[in-house]
Amino acid sequence: MADRENHRVQVFDSNGKFETQWVNMARPCGLYIDQDAERTYIGELGVPIGPNFEATDLGPRVSIYDTKGNVLARLGRETEGETPGRFIAPHGICIDSRGDIYVGEVSWTHTRSYANKTDNPRTLQKLVKK
Repeated sequence: MADRENHRVQVFDSNGKFETQWVNMARPCGLYIDQDAERTYIGELGVPIGPNFEATDLGPRVSIYDTKGNVLARLGRETEGETPGRFIAPHGICIDSRGDIYVGEVSWTHTRSYANKTDNPRTLQKLVKK
């Protein structure tokens, strides 16, 4: 379960028993656990307050964790954007059988609140595993 206010994910077992809590996320909102339950992919919105607009490594991004909550990788370390590998508002995440990552974004609604509006923001991005 993602808690946007406290930047954490709480982990429960299949019976609803609390197991642990993962922290140091930037407004987590999208979650995907791979088929073998070895990796968890979390979409993070970033920290959109004035001083952080140009900051890197705060999101928006997709973070990949192991089952213990250790960060394995972070994708999208730059500020928000529509160039390949950058994100605006990652919300939905899915992985295909080849390990490619699909990220659905709520870009249109999100970008309408900023000065640099675009008429056709990207809403789905595929990241190919190499």
